[in-house]
Amino acid sequence: MFRISVVKSSNGAVTLRVDGQVAGHGVEELRRSCEEVLSRGAQLTLDLAGVSFIHCDGVTLLQSFKGQGVILTKPSAFVAEQLKGHS
Repeated sequence: MFRISVVKSSNGAVTLRVDGQVAGHGVEELRRSCEEVLSRGAQLTLDLAGVSFIHCDGVTLLQSFKGQGVILTKPSAFVAEQLKGHS
């Protein structure tokens, strides 16, 4: 099961918690959610504590957002290795 939840939203800053596997339709859902926040000019943080796996398309997407200043927090050791391996 894939889910994105707003866990914190304040003046100019939004934190989204991502749960499940970032694969298939989840990659596009994550793209839309992040682009919506970024289009408002808000600082975006993605809480990855609940992510168990990221497909290569999701890794590419997250690296792209990271390059735009999005903060990626709390990845598991496995997810951190996935992200590091494709940076």
